[in-house]
Parts: sequence; structure tokens; C-alpha cells
Amino acid sequence: MSKVWFVTGASRGFGREFVIAALERGDKVAATARNTDTLNDLVAKYGDAVLPIQLDVTDRDQALAAVKAAHENFGSLDVVINNAGYGLFGTVEEITEQQLRDQLETNLFGVFHVTQAVLPIMREQGSGHIIQISTIGGVAAFPSLGGYHASKWALEGLTESLAQEVGGFGIKVTLVEPGGFDTDWGGASATVAEAQPQYAPLHEGMAAQRAGYTSPKPVGFGSAILKVVEAEKAPLRVFFGEQPLQIASSMYQQRLDEWAAWASVSREAEGK
Repeated sequence: MSKVWFVTGASRGFGREFVIAALERGDKVAATARNTDTLNDLVAKYGDAVLPIQLDVTDRDQALAAVKAAHENFGSLDVVINNAGYGLFGTVEEITEQQLRDQLETNLFGVFHVTQAVLPIMREQGSGHIIQISTIGGVAAFPSLGGYHASKWALEGLTESLAQEVGGFGIKVTLVEPGGFDTDWGGASATVAEAQPQYAPLHEGMAAQRAGYTSPKPVGFGSAILKVVEAEKAPLRVFFGEQPLQIASSMYQQRLDEWAAWASVSREAEGK
């Protein structure tokens, strides 16, 4: 059956892949971007099946208005993908308070605004699928990305609670956790804190690691997201790419081992 999608950050990267996949499937899409001119080629190709909407997700009123416009135009909202976001690079000591606040405003509160806007519609429908684009950095952490991780770890907790709250209304919720892909996340859209000299060895080491790694292009994101959307029982979490599962498996084993090693202290905290 044909579906209606609402996708934030649709102008490039993952968002554009999702929009094209939905349109090629024969669905309709409300595609949002800060600059809707970036969507002109999609409108030219797919016509009324795509509705471009200008949206800065950090503006709550804009988010509410965008969701309302999409619903009024198409009559329903079946799949909502909160994709808008960017990277913040810098150690915890290097990033500024404002940089962290801006990161949270987009990566966390932007999702919060859109999610709250669509929930009444989906509850009334008795159906819908909310997909949050997280990252392997939502379950694992790496140096020089503390602010970014803060936004995504918060998103993971918010979304896991959400899934338990709205399942009874017929609403599905999924966290998509990609690995490193060739997008603008770490490029022009990123914010980079002013480096401090004491962290030069850390930054140099990380730059050397990145130099030896070639990020794949997200060419399979379209077909992958359709599998998630079409699933009768949607996953709460799904990795996009092979790298995240390798990272998570190793990380969780390390955590389990450490928790087991300190089990006596855990019992002691209960007076045992």
C-alpha cells in the first residue's frame, strides 16, 4: 500500500536517499530542508508526489507548522524519519557551552519537536512508524566527539522510552544506527571546536586513523530503509553497515566483563 512519508534533512546525505527510495516505491513524501531549492530536482521529476517544506528543526513552531502542512496536504502520515543533524568535533574541554547547546538543539530537541508534532496524528490513525536516525555513536563513544555522543545517547534513551509508550497505539518506533559513511556529516555541515595544544597528539592520532579508512557511500540506504518500513514487526534498533555490529559486539563484551569483575562491589552496595 502507498504510504506518506515525512523526512527531515532531506536535501542531501541519508535524507535524500530515503526520499528517493520512497518516491521510487510510489509513495508520497513531505521533504523538509532549510533551503527548499535543494529539492527542486525532485519536484521536477516526481511532481506532486513530493511536497518541499522549509524547516529548521530547532524552531518548534516551524516543526509544528511543517507537520500540519504535510498532514493537510496528504491526509495522513505513515512514516516519519527524523534525519536532520550534524556532527560536533572537539574534546570535552575544547567545545564551548554554546556549541554543545546548539548540538542538542538540533540533534535532540529537533527530533523532540517533530516527534511531539506527529504523535497526535498517528494516535488518531492508530498507526505510523517513527524512525530516528541515530548512529553507532549512540551506543558507543569515541574521543573528540563527546558533544555529539551526548546528543545521540540522549536520543537513544528518549526513543526507547517512546517505543514503550506508544506501542499500544499501533505506532512503531525504530532507531537506525549507521556506521561511518561518505556524507557531509563530517564536512561542511560539521562544527569543529578550536583545538587546544595539549590535545594535539590525540587529534593527530585520530587523523592518522581516518586517513587509512575510506567511508562507503550510502548507496544501499534506500533499499535498507524500505525493509525496515515494510517489516511487520519493526526492530527497535538496526545497524546500517557492517562496522557498527563489530564495534558494538566488542564494546558490550568489554562492559559485561568489567561489570562481572566488579560484581562484589555491586553486592557490597546492597550491604551484602
